[in-house]
Amino acid sequence: MKEEFEIRRYVGSEIDQCLDDLARLRIQVFREFPYLYDGSNDYEKEYLKVYSSSEKSIVATVSISGKVIGATTGLPLIVESSEFRKPFEDSQDSWDLESMFYFGESVVLPEYRGNGFGNTFFKIREEHALKIIPNLQWTVFCAVNRNEDHPMKPDHYKNLDGFWMKMGYKKRSDLVAAFEWKEIQEEKESTKHLTFWVKPWNKMK
Repeated sequence: MKEEFEIRRYVGSEIDQCLDDLARLRIQVFREFPYLYDGSNDYEKEYLKVYSSSEKSIVATVSISGKVIGATTGLPLIVESSEFRKPFEDSQDSWDLESMFYFGESVVLPEYRGNGFGNTFFKIREEHALKIIPNLQWTVFCAVNRNEDHPMKPDHYKNLDGFWMKMGYKKRSDLVAAFEWKEIQEEKESTKHLTFWVKPWNKMK
């Protein structure tokens, strides 16, 4: 009998139940290109507190035979860290952060990719954003910038720009966040730049 994937949603304080799995996945998946993240459990515990401390945040996990093999996160932009709010606060455009929802990570172990979890994770987060922000204007996320000739880029690597555009998101090169993490082969943290992608939910936008 073929084993089936199970998707579970956690909101607010419920997220404490899945933080260990989320941290494990982030450390493993983000070690790959393009993030090259040299993570640690201590850093993860501190970084992920923002999700369980917000009653409007969400984490969805996918598991098989009781093992969590993928996860996705989201929360209102207004409660995210200043690094992710700053590009919108400094923008010449007028952004209402109270009406915006930020998508964090979507991480799936390599051997389970290609099962449609990307689409599912976007839909789960968008549905949640519409539910908890009645006047939702934008859903947004950001992705790290890497040069095409980066020496650690795998030959088989394919960026997700086409998929994100298919999901209704537009790249905004004028909205760039700066965030620090330790990269593999680095001795200490350094600043990385991440460009935002945005999707409007008000038809007037």
